[in-house]
Amino acid sequence: MKLLLIFNPHAAAGRAARLLEPLSSCLEQFAGIDVCSTSGPGDATKQVAESTLAGYDGVLAAGGDGTLFEVLNGLYARPPGDRPPLGVIPVGTGNAFARDLGLLPGDWKKGVDLVAGGRTRRFDVGRVVSPQGSYHYLNIVGAGLPVDVMRSSLHLKALGRASYSVTSLLKALQMRCYPLKITADGRVIEGDFLFIEVSNTRYTGTSFLIAPAAEPDDGLLDLVLVGRLPRLRVLRLFPSVFKGRHVDFDEVETLQAREVRIEAERELMLAPDGELRGVTPVTITCLHRDLDVFAP
Repeated sequence: MKLLLIFNPHAAAGRAARLLEPLSSCLEQFAGIDVCSTSGPGDATKQVAESTLAGYDGVLAAGGDGTLFEVLNGLYARPPGDRPPLGVIPVGTGNAFARDLGLLPGDWKKGVDLVAGGRTRRFDVGRVVSPQGSYHYLNIVGAGLPVDVMRSSLHLKALGRASYSVTSLLKALQMRCYPLKITADGRVIEGDFLFIEVSNTRYTGTSFLIAPAAEPDDGLLDLVLVGRLPRLRVLRLFPSVFKGRHVDFDEVETLQAREVRIEAERELMLAPDGELRGVTPVTITCLHRDLDVFAP
């Protein structure tokens, strides 16, 4: 087996850097590896898009959700027949997609085991088209509260994995809602929403079970919409997200669709897979079983 390892030494606020040597040693027990360390935003996408991938049996994303997002988009900058299977090595602060592979944040050795096993699974991929261009994602894309949280949590990285949860609660209590028009496979929903999340997999952040019914290969995107609600109600709803029980609240609407369009009264930023990328109006499409991923 020959592998290309895309390693983000800046993941987990720089704590990932010390893992490169033990990670490389584990991989070298069963594969030949080439290592590309990233130096800044967009570097992983460029490295994967411009590398000669002929002969590689897999491309591994070692970092957080942002690193995985960049590697994925590097693969989708290539022709469909030139995309080796994708491996996920969780060494970042947030590794939400990895949860659907049975990997907790920091489970990089188990991630290596999945690659060593050689088993792959065809996963759905989300395609996003906005006025600022297009991109792909594996995990989730949101508008409203997720963007507010992303912008604020960048200043709280010192809290580690707690930063996203703490910021989410604080921002939710501010109750900033957004007028949205959502079209899901022809069905139109309009109203003021705290947020919308369009999920391919179940988790977001580090431990929010935001879309408990999501399946990564069913050809459907899972939408979660949270409407306006009193602050005391927020305090009740917030802890339920860790177990996926928020979907039982009256203010939460869930549905599935193959294609979703989100429009807003004014341009809203989007938050895909731990990044900030694109603006409304946006069209999101599910590409059914479009990519091989090393999986259980």
